Amino acid sequence: MVKIPACPLPEWAHHDAVWSAWPSHGHLWQEDLEPARDEVAALFRAIADVDATGTPRGEKLMILAHGQEARSSAEVALAGLGATIIDTPFGDIWLRDTGPIFTAVDGALHGIGFRFNGWGGKYELPGDDDLASRVAGFAAVPFIANDWILEGGAIDGDGTGTILTTKQCLLNPNRNPDLSQAEIEAKLAADLGLTEVIWLGDGLLNDHTDGHVDNLARFVAEGVVAVPEAAGPDDPNAAIYEAARQSLEAAGLDVRTIPSPGLLEVDGEAIPASYMNFLITNKAVIVPIYGQPNDDAAVAAIQALFPGR
Repeated sequence: MVKIPACPLPEWAHHDAVWSAWPSHGHLWQEDLEPARDEVAALFRAIADVDATGTPRGEKLMILAHGQEARSSAEVALAGLGATIIDTPFGDIWLRDTGPIFTAVDGALHGIGFRFNGWGGKYELPGDDDLASRVAGFAAVPFIANDWILEGGAIDGDGTGTILTTKQCLLNPNRNPDLSQAEIEAKLAADLGLTEVIWLGDGLLNDHTDGHVDNLARFVAEGVVAVPEAAGPDDPNAAIYEAARQSLEAAGLDVRTIPSPGLLEVDGEAIPASYMNFLITNKAVIVPIYGQPNDDAAVAAIQALFPGR
């Protein structure tokens, strides 16, 4: 008899720990290695929420760091946070995409894993494709492998069996070219216990993930979803935001809008800046900001959606 997992809990459900990774590869980060480490350390400090006595009040940190130099730098930077640092090979630091999805199977916690191909072959790095199974092993939970490509950031759910995703990503021929939309829906049901898939169209312009939904629309409560609103006439994603809003409302969801960062360019090219790629922890919601005029308004709007955090 095939065991069907319960649908994953929403991100606002209680966490025992947060799994993440430390920037470890100088040849990948180059001159950005130390600035990246500073930003990631600040993120981990926010998650740990250390009080005035030096006691972490937030979530337990489980941090991957590959190689002696990276492990040593993580130990120094994260001292006092109570982090567990694990030396294991990996390529990129985005464990939301490469790590397992933790969910229950017959009432017991399992790690559910999928293949990873570097976001459609763009960034295929050693150690990423089998990372989900190793993380499940470090967490001491059984692991179930699935032989098709799915990144965690490509889907977002509210714990009821309903998820959001984009056609640009899940139906992209650089992921699972032999699977139809109906076949992907069937696999999501069989492998993750999901019962309804709400398909949006495109994700953000120039997003190397091919439109991950975690940059576009996020559930913030059961049946309630947040989506950006264009910052002005030069917002490169104005039409994408509006199409997403219409699709979400047509699906019967309660839609709340969040200010967009608007146009943000690097070397003359619009980058996929988004406040939607926030992290919900047990005590806080951690929001990326960009030095843009809408930063404060976006944080305030997200705060209003999570008054208990």
